[in-house]
Amino acid sequence: MSSEIQQSPKRVTTRTIQEMKEAGHPIACLTAYDFLTARLLDEAGVDLLLVGDSVSNVFQGNPTTLPVTLDEMIYHTKAVSRVVKRAMVITDLPFMSYQVTTEEAFRSAGRVMKETLAHGVKVEGGRRAAKVVEKISGEGIPIIGHIGLMPQSILKFGGYRPRGTTDDEADELLQDAAALQEAGAFAIVLEKIPATLGKRITDSVDIPTIGIGAGPHCSGQILVTHDMLGLFEDFRPRFVRRYASLADDMDRAFRQYIHDVKMGTFPNESESY
Repeated sequence: MSSEIQQSPKRVTTRTIQEMKEAGHPIACLTAYDFLTARLLDEAGVDLLLVGDSVSNVFQGNPTTLPVTLDEMIYHTKAVSRVVKRAMVITDLPFMSYQVTTEEAFRSAGRVMKETLAHGVKVEGGRRAAKVVEKISGEGIPIIGHIGLMPQSILKFGGYRPRGTTDDEADELLQDAAALQEAGAFAIVLEKIPATLGKRITDSVDIPTIGIGAGPHCSGQILVTHDMLGLFEDFRPRFVRRYASLADDMDRAFRQYIHDVKMGTFPNESESY
């Protein structure tokens, strides 16, 4: 593979994502919640940007993704969508915006599409979410499924242990993936499952899989941007590779600024009018 990966300047769509899977071209995905980060990621050539409900953790400081609201997701998606020119922008439907009825789920997805210029939505759940996926996709809205570890259900499972580690759990996830594909999902996020199972699921469906802690055999990979930049330090899952240590860099910059102000060395003559 060339040391420089050429990115198409054309907008990434569901068709692009499918063609990448079929051609064996890995799909690079990251999260974004603000204008500046989204612009940098888009210019760098990321294929898909997820405005994730992880904003609840890394932006709002909540211990889980449960508190974030649909209005808040729409707010952050607006900031991302208005600057992105190439990447596909997908928004997480947050907890309690799609679980009650399929009609409410479609209404939530419709608000996202109408108010934010996003290109699709994502929901958690396999077979139990199939009717929601069928309704939303059937009305023309691209939708991604999400199985394995599901942060919106973390209180039910009592922790962040890997999923699909037993034969029964693995079989259930294979059935979930098949149900999501049948319902019309154009891709599936696989979170924190054994790499061997990630490969089995990827091989068993025709649509792309996006892994996060699901091994190297998925059609693409996603990380929370704050994690891979070393900004969010509350926990560090094994599947997160840190490409920078921005928390340390920011700490040094802040301390130097405070020192300069206290010592009267900022601003100097060249920084004054």
